[in-house]
Amino acid sequence: MKFACVGDNCIDYYQNTNAAYCGGNPVNVAVYVVRAGDSACYIGAVGTDRYGQLMLDSLTAHGVDVSLVKVLPGETAISFIDLVDGERVFRDYRQGVMADFRLTSEDMDFIAAQDILVSGRWGNIHLQLPELRARGVPIAFDFATRLGDEVFEAAVGQIDYAFFSGEDDSPAVREQLRAICGRGPRLAVCTLGEHGSLVFDGKAFTRFGIVPCEVKDTMGAGDSYIAGFLRGVLRHQPLEQCMRMGAESSSFTLQYFGAW
Repeated sequence: MKFACVGDNCIDYYQNTNAAYCGGNPVNVAVYVVRAGDSACYIGAVGTDRYGQLMLDSLTAHGVDVSLVKVLPGETAISFIDLVDGERVFRDYRQGVMADFRLTSEDMDFIAAQDILVSGRWGNIHLQLPELRARGVPIAFDFATRLGDEVFEAAVGQIDYAFFSGEDDSPAVREQLRAICGRGPRLAVCTLGEHGSLVFDGKAFTRFGIVPCEVKDTMGAGDSYIAGFLRGVLRHQPLEQCMRMGAESSSFTLQYFGAW
């Protein structure tokens, strides 16, 4: 299967350990699907600084196609993080050259030849989704924890698979899932951390738990769930098996520091 992972990348800089890791939602998904045996390209923008080269070198080393990445004058995006009891705490974010990232028509033609497009709310492509949808490529989009803002309103009616994160199964979360499916997506998925995940398919809810593991760092856990889940979807697996594949992928990522 061929994944086009499009949008934000950033350097996750852990202030309490002075460690820098490459990350960003579509970047992470690209690495995770390649790790699992599929192919992926990453399309985004990096700066002309050392972190931009680190991003390109790291992705290439992990088997991700970076031939369509834009290298723009300026700084690569960076997220400043503290690690507190295994949980990441975000302190500051500098968007850098990703603020100027837009897809070209040639990029869209390439994406249309892939099996699925994966992006998210910081990827700066939400206004271009109608053009991508017109090309017929299935679209998965991660809203993180932000529903109802301008990115959500622009994107939700243009996608097939919607993801967001919550804390636990609740009537409010179920209503959000129903509302999302009512706007167009085939599936709405809420990842619930240690409580597993919940999916609505327009008719019924499906709940799945976790794959137990020793947690060292939660960075990338949600993105690895998305990668595993979508690999199942593209293989036409039953919904519960897709959720299991997501949980297994996430469990692997939780056992080391950094997203990958």
